[in-house]
Amino acid sequence: MLKGLRDDVYSSVMVIPVSLPIASIEAARPVFMIVMGALLMVVAWRLARNAEGWTGRFMMAGAFLLFFGYAFLIPMYEAEKIEQFFSGGHIHSSSAAVGWHAVKLVVMNAGWLLFGLGLGLHSGLIHPLHFVKSVKQKNSNNHESVA
Repeated sequence: MLKGLRDDVYSSVMVIPVSLPIASIEAARPVFMIVMGALLMVVAWRLARNAEGWTGRFMMAGAFLLFFGYAFLIPMYEAEKIEQFFSGGHIHSSSAAVGWHAVKLVVMNAGWLLFGLGLGLHSGLIHPLHFVKSVKQKNSNNHESVA
């Protein structure tokens, strides 16, 4: 009787294949992109807390754009939920593919530009230009005495 019970238990257990699709590079890459974008936001937020003026704003704007690009746009491209632009390739709607390609380029390039500018300002590698109007002070000695 015990032998029959053991066979029933083993027959109900699912056999796991040797190579799991969940453990493949193709499946792990979007997860890595999402985690990388989130960690970039956390690092930028920690740096921006101690920054003054526009430095923190540049860093956070760039980090937010990069987070959007890495966490949403690139995984959607790889999952083929957004039409990809292939030069000379077959696409269903060329205007949609070119539009999403332009969005991806603008978001990622502007993100790295703003994030790098914020880091450069924060570290002191880039010195901001201070445009200060020189206000001429009126000399109080130039008026006539009332006496």
